[in-house]
Amino acid sequence: QVQLVESGGGLVQAGDPLRLSCAASGRTFGSYAMGWFRQAPGKEREFVAAISRSTNTYYADSVKGRFTISRDNAKNTVYLQINSLKPEDTAVYYCAASTKYNLPRERYQYDYWGQGTQVTVSS
Repeated sequence: QVQLVESGGGLVQAGDPLRLSCAASGRTFGSYAMGWFRQAPGKEREFVAAISRSTNTYYADSVKGRFTISRDNAKNTVYLQINSLKPEDTAVYYCAASTKYNLPRERYQYDYWGQGTQVTVSS
């Protein structure tokens, strides 16, 4: 069992940067692919970014160039750096871990989920 705890969300101004963190329990963090999703009010949860065990990355088209996913296996932590925040980035951001897939982009490909952290961007 893996527990994931997100942090770093909050109320920010449009144009500001923000870094989200997701801390994982357990000693096998390095063997998981990790991802970030977000869910805006009234919308489906959508894929944002993923990072493989070997640190290959993949991004949704909507966030390419502004979002950066990274991981620190020594700290059991995955990060999501968000630059130039926009009001449409307002959402609950979730991290997730996948035990089976290399660079998963679909919700069903993930086995464990955090509780989410709220990001609200004011204009």
